[in-house]
Amino acid sequence: MPSSTDSAAADALSDTAASFEAAFARPGKRRVGMLGLGNMGMPMARNLLAAGVAAQVSVYGRSPDKLAPLITAGAQLAETPRALAAASDVLITVLPDLDPLRELLWGDQGIVAGAGEALLIVICSTSSPQGVRELAAELEQASAGRIRLLDAPLSGGTDGADAGRLSIMVGGEVPLFEAARPLLASLGTPVHLGPLGAGEVAKACNQMVVASTMVALSEATVIAERAGLDVASLLECLGGGYAGGRLLEARKQRLIDKDYTPTGVARYMIKDLAFARDEADRGGVVTPQLATLSRLFDDLGARGLGDQDLCVTQRYIAELDRLP
Repeated sequence: MPSSTDSAAADALSDTAASFEAAFARPGKRRVGMLGLGNMGMPMARNLLAAGVAAQVSVYGRSPDKLAPLITAGAQLAETPRALAAASDVLITVLPDLDPLRELLWGDQGIVAGAGEALLIVICSTSSPQGVRELAAELEQASAGRIRLLDAPLSGGTDGADAGRLSIMVGGEVPLFEAARPLLASLGTPVHLGPLGAGEVAKACNQMVVASTMVALSEATVIAERAGLDVASLLECLGGGYAGGRLLEARKQRLIDKDYTPTGVARYMIKDLAFARDEADRGGVVTPQLATLSRLFDDLGARGLGDQDLCVTQRYIAELDRLP
């Protein structure tokens, strides 16, 4: 039989949950905070400001001088994560993974300390689905239900972020998705895929396809070049058939020029494919191609190529016959 203390805690949590739902049922624009204002987050913040769908946009970063263009465009500068949370109804994080977010959550100046009656955190990193679920439970308990999560990983790279054409894969409660939808729609096309963690599962699937396509294009260009073909003509030809697609279009000139200057760094694929393996194991799915891709990207990273662009797979393939 539950104790009176347990009952009181349950009642308090229920009251807080009701307050949260009421806060997000109110019509009108939301106050938005943004974290992780790098190659992806910066253009996303610009597009959010330009769309005018937020009541206010606040930003935080460890190098405030880098945020000057956003402040000029109308964003408010938050001095601490706590201040950012206090100024936000929805907090969009574009950090590389969950660990950098965790560093900003706790302590006197952390996000949890600054959360008001209702804070929705939208996690746009490519992360472990189970890790997102565990963090949601941890935050809900620590905040007595005042903080909820959506996972909303992105696909489209910096080109998609600049153009506001990102594919946004969302997991979480439907009412929370509906509350965030107008904001996310200013950044690309948000699609609700299921409960919390579903967005991350979808992104893991996406990364499997991207990795396999990038490796196939790399192998194709190396074969063609050694056979004496003009690589630019080959890729133009491939783009008009079933081998065409947005990845080929986005990386075509880089493959021709052998330009591996990073926009989306290759080493991120190592963790992304690990998340895909975890989900495959969880579902009992045998994935021979995923196993091959994982070994390839692990080796690519071990050979010091991980900080270059994803299309550095071309260099990796070209050098394999000379590597020990």
